[in-house]
Amino acid sequence: MNRYSTPLITVSLMLTVNLFYAQQGTITVNQAPELATLLALKKEMNVSDTDSDRYKIQIFSGDRTGAEKAMSNFDAKFDKIPSVLEYETPNYKVWVGNFRSRLEADRGLEKIKKEFNDAFRFKPKKKDRK
Repeated sequence: MNRYSTPLITVSLMLTVNLFYAQQGTITVNQAPELATLLALKKEMNVSDTDSDRYKIQIFSGDRTGAEKAMSNFDAKFDKIPSVLEYETPNYKVWVGNFRSRLEADRGLEKIKKEFNDAFRFKPKKKDRK
């Protein structure tokens, strides 16, 4: 050891101890009561099925009996993904999912295509809201 080793080690130890204890503290968050209401509303909007900025996957298009069967099969295999039966003249369609991004929808499509070969991703057209 040279003559600088001992003071250097002592200073290093003191700094380490001070840094360890300097990290403690308490944080208080004050928020308006309306914020909780707004957050709940946003959460509800995020899962809303009517949001036209979302992507969906179509797994069937055809007669009503076939659509109901496809929807039943889908619900049995993919219980965490919502499904809905839509009617667009002259076909019944089964749309599944409510994906926020194209990437999320493509990931879902990859899994769904293993069971429903003709499935495809799309973005529904906006409906007039009255």
